[in-house]
Amino acid sequence: MGRKPNESDTNRLGSKILLFLGIVSCTMVYLFMSAVLRPSEITITEPLTKLDEESGSLEGDESAGCCRGIPQLELWGPAVKWGTDFKFNSSEECCKACKAMCTGKDGPCLCDSWVFCGNREACGSHFGECWLKKQKDTLNPDRQEAGNKVMWTSGLVFGKGEGIIGMETEYGTLHIKLLPECSPHSVNYILELLALRHCAGCHFYRAEMRGQSWDSQGNHIKDASFGPPFALIQGTLDAQGTAFNGMPTEFCPTLQWGSVAWVGAGPEFFISLANHAEWKKSYTVFGTVLPEDMVIAEKIAQLPTEPDVWNNINVAVLKKTVPLMLRRTKSSEGLNLSSK
Repeated sequence: MGRKPNESDTNRLGSKILLFLGIVSCTMVYLFMSAVLRPSEITITEPLTKLDEESGSLEGDESAGCCRGIPQLELWGPAVKWGTDFKFNSSEECCKACKAMCTGKDGPCLCDSWVFCGNREACGSHFGECWLKKQKDTLNPDRQEAGNKVMWTSGLVFGKGEGIIGMETEYGTLHIKLLPECSPHSVNYILELLALRHCAGCHFYRAEMRGQSWDSQGNHIKDASFGPPFALIQGTLDAQGTAFNGMPTEFCPTLQWGSVAWVGAGPEFFISLANHAEWKKSYTVFGTVLPEDMVIAEKIAQLPTEPDVWNNINVAVLKKTVPLMLRRTKSSEGLNLSSK
C-alpha cells in the first residue's frame, strides 16, 4: 500500500513539476523563434544581380557598458599609451581606458583600438600590459597577427561619426553604426566583407511590416498579437567566395526599432522594424540603422511578397530578392547619430 506523501514529499514533487514546466516553456520559446526567423527548407529562385555619434552607442544604455575584444588577435598601429607603463588586471579595464579617450567631447578619438595581455603564463613579463593605439583606418585596422599562438586580446572603439558603413540597395543606402565593443567577432566579419569590395550573394529575401501589432514608432500596441507579420526585413550576408564559420553569441539586448542582428549564428540576419521585447534577448546585435534611414528599410518591407510557411509559421517572402552591397561612407556629415 502506498503511503500518504508528507510535506517534504509534496514540496519535492512540486519542485519537480515546476522544473519540468520551465524546461518545456523554454524549449517551446526556442522552437517558436527558430521557426519565425529561420526556414528549414526554402529556396530563393529569383536571380541575383551583383551591385557594383556621441559615444557611438545607438542601442541605448544596454550597449553603453560594452567592452569586449577578440582573444588571440594582436592589432598594430601607433601607440598613444605604452603598455610597459600602463597595466590593468583585465581586458575590460583596458578597453574602458581606450573608451575614456573617445568621448566625442574633445574632437576625434585619441584612442580607437587597444591590445591587452591577460594570460599570466603566456604573457610572462608582458602580463597586464594595455597598449592603447590609434589606427590610420578604423574600418581596416592594422593586424600584426592572429591565431592560437597569439597571447594578446584586441578590440576596437568607434567614436562619434566612426564605424558607420553603408548597406547599399537599389532603394537607397542604409547607414549602419557598428558595435565592436559589444559584438567584436561579428563586426570583424563585417569589416572583412567591406574589404572585399563585393558582396555577391548578399540580399534581402523576406519582408514584413508591423501590421496591426506595432505603431509607426515600433511600439507594441496593447492587447495586439506579436505577429505575423513580424515587423522585420531578413536577408543573408553569405558572400560568394568567402568562408563563413558561424558567429558566437555576443551582445543580446532587447531588440529595438533599427537593430541589426544575426539569426542564430548567421550568416542570415535581420533588421527589426519594431521593438521586440517579446523575443527575450535572443539575438546577437552587431549594429543599428541610423534613424533617418529606417524609411528605406520600411520601403523594402512594403515590396510585393508572397506567402510561405516555415516550420508551421506564416511568413512573407519577397517576390524579387533585393541585392545589397556593403560600402564605406564618405563622411558622417549630415547623418543623425542620436538614438531614437
